[in-house]
Amino acid sequence: MKKVASTPEESKQRLVEGNKRYVENQLASKNIGEERRKELNEQGQAPFAIIVGCSDSRVPPEIVFDQALGDLFIVRMAGNVVDAVAMASVEYAVEHLQSPLVVVLGHEKCGAVRAAVDTCCTAGESLGDSNMAKLLSLIHPSVQKAQNEGYEETLLYEAATDKNVEAVVEKLMNNETLRPLVEQGKISIVGAKYLLQSGEVVFFE
Repeated sequence: MKKVASTPEESKQRLVEGNKRYVENQLASKNIGEERRKELNEQGQAPFAIIVGCSDSRVPPEIVFDQALGDLFIVRMAGNVVDAVAMASVEYAVEHLQSPLVVVLGHEKCGAVRAAVDTCCTAGESLGDSNMAKLLSLIHPSVQKAQNEGYEETLLYEAATDKNVEAVVEKLMNNETLRPLVEQGKISIVGAKYLLQSGEVVFFE
């Protein structure tokens, strides 16, 4: 299998440049035909970045970063949360595909975050032990953190979205498989947010 040549910094720059092309409607030509499929089949995949994103149909990572077949390893769940299965997916891409960059990609007007905000104090009563309750429970700590910092009403939704991205980054950073690789500089884990109107991806510092 091919090895990824990119460093974490180079991988991030490729994403920044791809998003810039997308925003400016200057998309690069891509080899997504038979030749590329054959190459990926015979040589294996070597995605230069892992995107932990939301399932929202308005935020497809390959499109917003202007990438093609084999470029990105995508893990998508509503609210860009990470459970055991999603974590294992990230671990696989880092360990076996040598992807050097993990991006937790949130977005404006996230429905899962909005639901978490609206049910933060009542989820246990109204949703019980449903699958939705389990999902929202992963976001509720970020909502509570935003509330504790004084965010209210409409501002609370986007603040909770940002806090949720930061919480997922922290969770990945504390993973026993990923943390040593971060400390050695072999991988980076960063947060980012997609702006629906402009199409821009803003990376967190």
